[in-house]
Amino acid sequence: MQDGFHGELAPVGSTLVTMARAAREAMRQAGAALLASDPTLAQQVTVRDAEIDVLSRVVEDRVYDLVGRPKADSQDVRRLMTALRVAAHLERMGDLAVHVARATLRRHPAPAVAPELAEYFGAMTTVADGLAGKIVAALTADDVVLAGQLDQDDDAMDELHRRLFSAMLSPDWPLGVEAAIDGALLGRFYERYADQAVNVGHHLVSLWK
Repeated sequence: MQDGFHGELAPVGSTLVTMARAAREAMRQAGAALLASDPTLAQQVTVRDAEIDVLSRVVEDRVYDLVGRPKADSQDVRRLMTALRVAAHLERMGDLAVHVARATLRRHPAPAVAPELAEYFGAMTTVADGLAGKIVAALTADDVVLAGQLDQDDDAMDELHRRLFSAMLSPDWPLGVEAAIDGALLGRFYERYADQAVNVGHHLVSLWK
């Protein structure tokens, strides 16, 4: 998203890259806090999310300033509207990382994740990080190929989500309803994080194809 009239679109693209990096780091921290039952790290996620919210407002203000200018042609306006949509999804990714972090805070000093489920959430954190990393790379390089891969990459998260529920719904599940509810909510946060990443990819592919 670096081209545009008089280079004035470039700061919008740069801000989106910064947002994507922050959304990626937020989920990295949230996942690490979840698996280590680390409240200090979980608190840092809320700070990161506040930064993402500020950056989202920066994008909105810049877009609304540029979109009505006479020099903005139809392609410029399309890019600006895409930037708004992408910023909204990145902001939501930050919010979902906060939900994961709050689970750690809510259960502390007890672990928020049962040991039987730790492997799933470790893998989901890795997949989420890969999706967010690909957004960063796609935005940095205007890479439509990377953006298009996000949809397929999400399949790994969907598979982990299915395996998580299979484990919790198994007759051999030993931990009762409360632990299963916690696992289901956390799994949903990760699944939605991945869905938001896919939505970013769809918007970028639509813009760049």
